[in-house]
Amino acid sequence: MTATVEHTIEARWSDILRGEFSAVSAVLAAGIALHAVNITLSATMLPSIVAEIGGQNLYAWNATLATLAAILSAAITGSLLRRTGPRLGFGLSSVVFALGSLLAALAMTMPVLLVGRVIQGAGGGMLFTLCYSMIVVVYPERLWSRAMALLSGTWGITMLFGPAVGGIFAELGMWRMGFGIMLPVTALFVALTLRLLPRVKRDRRPSEPIAFRQLALLAGSVLAISFGSVAPSAVWAVVAVLVSIVLMLTLMRREKTNRIRLFPRGATVPGAPLFLSISVMALLIFCINAEFFMPFFLQRLHGLSPLMAGYVAALVSIGWAMSEVYSARFTGRKMHLAVLSGPPLMMVACIVLGVTTPMFGSAGSAMTTVLSFALILLGIGIGVGWPHLNTFILQFTDTDERDMAASALSTVQMFAVAFGTAVAGLVGNFTGFNETENLSGIANSAIWLFVTFGLVAALAILASRALINSQKG
Repeated sequence: MTATVEHTIEARWSDILRGEFSAVSAVLAAGIALHAVNITLSATMLPSIVAEIGGQNLYAWNATLATLAAILSAAITGSLLRRTGPRLGFGLSSVVFALGSLLAALAMTMPVLLVGRVIQGAGGGMLFTLCYSMIVVVYPERLWSRAMALLSGTWGITMLFGPAVGGIFAELGMWRMGFGIMLPVTALFVALTLRLLPRVKRDRRPSEPIAFRQLALLAGSVLAISFGSVAPSAVWAVVAVLVSIVLMLTLMRREKTNRIRLFPRGATVPGAPLFLSISVMALLIFCINAEFFMPFFLQRLHGLSPLMAGYVAALVSIGWAMSEVYSARFTGRKMHLAVLSGPPLMMVACIVLGVTTPMFGSAGSAMTTVLSFALILLGIGIGVGWPHLNTFILQFTDTDERDMAASALSTVQMFAVAFGTAVAGLVGNFTGFNETENLSGIANSAIWLFVTFGLVAALAILASRALINSQKG
């Protein structure tokens, strides 16, 4: 199939923010905002949480398990949307999300908190996937980039609220209320969906079969890395990594041969444009996981308050949102340049963070400024090419599989988050992250984490070049 990547008619923001699409745009933006606020809220409060209930060796598991649950729940979201319609689909996912928030608020131990985070992740994953799945259903193709930029822009802007809420509750010693506040907010979102989304007739046709085997392989690869992070020795950690690699290769082989697939045709064929687009997306998301660990490093190594640490870490999302909104209007050669420029910017940011983050001590204004600019640059690195990578994936997919591609977008993003935090947890736990009273050990783990992220950014540079060259050919 030959894909055309240039838009002949430039879309405007007014096309999705006014008129017939305004109500749907409001609901989708609100759904993304709810999920985004919860993520930064949790990350900001987590240093205070482990200080009270323990479980620092399971620090990365909070993001890994929640995101893994989101991946698995996303697999049924398409069927849920067809069978229930958007109003009931958003309502059911919101109830699941609220139940997870309640359990997290009541948790007295880290294992109980993780169960709550898993339920939260399942509800958030359904919300996230519903929002992205409705793009290809509601908007014409020329508005896809704008709609995706709207969702990602909303993500970045609302990420500002998470650190504020989480930081305030953490500083007051009331982190449980940080999770509890999500209950009335979720209720308001449900009311918004009931008011703004139209009633539609349910699709009673049989649902498409779900690729449970591939999902099990995907989940297994993440869990293998996660268990490796708490392995008693480096030997077992290496075994865990090898098991994860074998499971991923098995997944790719099954996707090529099975009739029931998780990804569109060509997504697991090395060198194919669709494979390269997904690879660049996954590698960039892997690197952005630095944002999850920064509140901990900023509080422990640089003495920032939970509120300030949360806001500095959230600059990643601000850089992402601003650059994506600006870049969404690019077409043709500018679109290609945007995709090519992102990974090198991320690698530079990782180098700067790898040098400055371990310099523990009370952070002065100069150090805080350097860290802030590096985090903004990290966000720009992913945001500048993000809307075009999303559009490439949809355009490189056959028309009859675009629904699958829309679902795959969220699956790839969430898998990259889960896998990235699992790998970071493994690297951190074996390089000093768990040495709660030893700042030198924590600083050493920061060095190795950013070395890891920098190497992944280098792989993204190679993949993005291959992607653009494949289009020129």
